[in-house]
Amino acid sequence: MKEQIQNVRNIGISAHIDSGKTTLTERILYYTQRIHTIHDVKGKDGVGATMDSMELEKERGITIASAATYCEWNTHEINIIDTPGHVDFTIEVERSLRVLDGAILVLCAVAGVQSQSITVDQQMKRYKVPGIAFINKCDRSGSDPDRVIRQLKEKLGHNAVAMQLPIGLEADHQGVVDLVSMKAIYFDGPNGESIRIEDIPDSLVDDAMTKRDELIDAATMYSDELTEAVLDERDIPEDMLLEAVRRGTLTRKLTPVFMGSAYKNKGVQPLLDAVTRLLPAPTDVENEALDMERDEAPVTLLADDNLPTVALAFKLEDGQYGQLTYIRAYQGKLEKGDTIINVRTGKKVKVGRLVRMHADQMEDITRISAGYIGALFGIDCASGDTFTSPEIRYSMTSMYVPDPVISLAIVPSDSKAQINMSKALNRFSKEDPTFRTYADDETGETIIEGMGELHLEVYVERMHREYDADVTTGMPRVRYRETITRLAEFNFTHKKQTGGAGQFGRVAGYMEPVDGEEFVFENQIRGGAIPTQYIPACEKGFRACLAKGPKMEFPVTGIKIVLNDGASHSVDSSEMAFQAAARGAFREVYPKAGPVIHEPIMKVVVETPTEFQGAVMGSLNQRRGMILGSQDEGVMSVVEAEVPMAEMFGYSTILRSLTQGKAQFTMEFGTYRQVPKGVAEELEKKAATEKKNVA
Repeated sequence: MKEQIQNVRNIGISAHIDSGKTTLTERILYYTQRIHTIHDVKGKDGVGATMDSMELEKERGITIASAATYCEWNTHEINIIDTPGHVDFTIEVERSLRVLDGAILVLCAVAGVQSQSITVDQQMKRYKVPGIAFINKCDRSGSDPDRVIRQLKEKLGHNAVAMQLPIGLEADHQGVVDLVSMKAIYFDGPNGESIRIEDIPDSLVDDAMTKRDELIDAATMYSDELTEAVLDERDIPEDMLLEAVRRGTLTRKLTPVFMGSAYKNKGVQPLLDAVTRLLPAPTDVENEALDMERDEAPVTLLADDNLPTVALAFKLEDGQYGQLTYIRAYQGKLEKGDTIINVRTGKKVKVGRLVRMHADQMEDITRISAGYIGALFGIDCASGDTFTSPEIRYSMTSMYVPDPVISLAIVPSDSKAQINMSKALNRFSKEDPTFRTYADDETGETIIEGMGELHLEVYVERMHREYDADVTTGMPRVRYRETITRLAEFNFTHKKQTGGAGQFGRVAGYMEPVDGEEFVFENQIRGGAIPTQYIPACEKGFRACLAKGPKMEFPVTGIKIVLNDGASHSVDSSEMAFQAAARGAFREVYPKAGPVIHEPIMKVVVETPTEFQGAVMGSLNQRRGMILGSQDEGVMSVVEAEVPMAEMFGYSTILRSLTQGKAQFTMEFGTYRQVPKGVAEELEKKAATEKKNVA
């Protein structure tokens, strides 16, 4: 078993939009004989790539949901998760990285390190996932792998080192030079399946020697044996060099760089060799869980079948046979008929059907061993739940879930659409923690929230297709916030006298702005001015006011309440009275504290041909954007800006028409910032008219 697990690799392929992740996965599946014909992403043959199994993915040529598959290469089992590149689907990348041991960072040889590559790299850092880099699209005009390696060092801070040298670039990209074996590798046959190894072309020998010295120099940091061999000027065996590179890679201190062109079938097989030689097996990675019975003390998990089971559900899908739960076993095993516990709910679950996934097809299996990824059928759970053997209560730390930044009102056309819509919403919000839905009490509308326009657009489209729910969408709404700008004191007495017991409570103190926290409550009551048992009621009363601010009914954030005095009555005081006193005090003092409205500011990165740079900057300025900088990278220019979310609706259409469809942009949430006075007045006017209409 130990031998077997050493040969398992759980890897992800992550990158910026359009770097060729899905195309690369398609080639990997072809060379490992999981598929027998190659299909393109924007499938001219109408089939589409294997991993893009959703109709929408095939049409748009983008990956929306991360797909899982497994293949075999040189006696190694490789589980691959192909993740989306669009920032709107960030959660798909997060949940994949959470369960992976290693990753391939795909970069485009022309565009290099792009905005989304930076985000993906941050996520790999967060989960300490070791990675290797693959510079794809070396056949495109303007490709420059050396520049990309420099960017890896400068922009991402990687200790990047080339493992290969391209043989020709652009149209005459023929193959690669392997700097470990010092041989030239060519890929022949209609699909590059037959590998031809020859001596390095004379014109590249000097270059290859220099690059090999750089590689050895970087690798000596991780192996004393290698350092000695270099000092003694001995010949360096391939295995010794690879072992040193592997050590550097596993500690994330070295990033080996490979190159090729997945679309032209060049350089994929050496990359597969690198996955098996350099990326970690489940036993090389330390995974921790928290012991819920011992005050969340960290426990190190071991990939051993004989220990109690600990597994994590990292993704849910609603298939035609019910809910499919993707699961990774970290310790112990899952077998048909086993009883496991869902740690979050405490419920017992019986393991029924176990399957191994290949995109949207599945194969039945009898067990999922430690270190493996599989899927369970018919289990009710949420994304991020931990399952364990009944005798332990461990929890895997859950994933980081960012807050939604945009909301839309959706209205079903009739009662049939209403039923189908609620089914769809129920499923989507369970599958995707960044997609949320609620009913607005005042307008009675159903509101959906998510990470961006594309995110919500895709879900609305899926409602139409998968659930036949005829819905129309209202204007997108921005998640504004309210906060205060100065300290203000309160002293409020709530008293009510109506036959029988009355109500009495007095609260005094002050409210002030606080950075980086939503709400802070501090109790400074001395000498029992308010009895201790009523303090939580006061906090509850203040908290209740945060959902809708008195200024514009937006959620209130960044507030600190200090309670330092008050009074109670031996008969008439109660928890209810103090909650009411706190609410009254909040409403009274809030207008004095200089309330302002904050809006979400997005980090926007536009990549455009240089000739449109001026027009792009102008369009961002018009949208109250603040240009942070722009840099020219070859024929492309990259403009970075911070723009309010409210101004970004429909921007993709405008950008396309400005740049003849040649530019693309990504945006992700940056921060909340105060809205300018003019905009605040507009919002207030709009709110007043809406109120009138409702009335």
